[in-house]
Amino acid sequence: MNSPKKSGFKPLIILLLVFILPVAVAKVVLSLNLYNGGATNGGELLSPATSYASLSMENPKPREWQLLYLLPAHCDALCQDRLYILKQSHVALGREQSRVHTLIMLAENSDTSALTSHSFATVTANSAMVEMLNDQQMIIVDPLGSLVMRYPKVSGRSKQISQGKALVKDLRKMLKLSRVG
Repeated sequence: MNSPKKSGFKPLIILLLVFILPVAVAKVVLSLNLYNGGATNGGELLSPATSYASLSMENPKPREWQLLYLLPAHCDALCQDRLYILKQSHVALGREQSRVHTLIMLAENSDTSALTSHSFATVTANSAMVEMLNDQQMIIVDPLGSLVMRYPKVSGRSKQISQGKALVKDLRKMLKLSRVG
């Protein structure tokens, strides 16, 4: 006998919802900034165009990884902690420490008396580099001379220690993935 024909409308709606609903939900989540990306870096990435060349400065250690820090006019407790973090971060790299050089950038008014207890290499910075390194931040530079990652000033010894750990973690990751330097 004849069986009644079923309407194909309901399966069509279900099929469309299966494909369209996830796209619509993803669009809403991204447009409302409800999703935080899975970044694993501890510092802030700098734009790829930022380099020694773009700052009109000659690379003091070409083909080498570098940690940069601008010595301020008055080296207070925060500055001393930053210098200590830089020293300990370099030691924490272990066998990879020969690939990384810590450079202290000097402006014309930098407090060089703070470096008496440390053995860092120093470089005179031009005005563009001084502006880039303002507010006691540390910057990682790759072997090609590009400024890659910045670590802004944080207050408090525990925050500085955790930032130093993040710096070492990021630097180890970059050294592992690096094909140069």
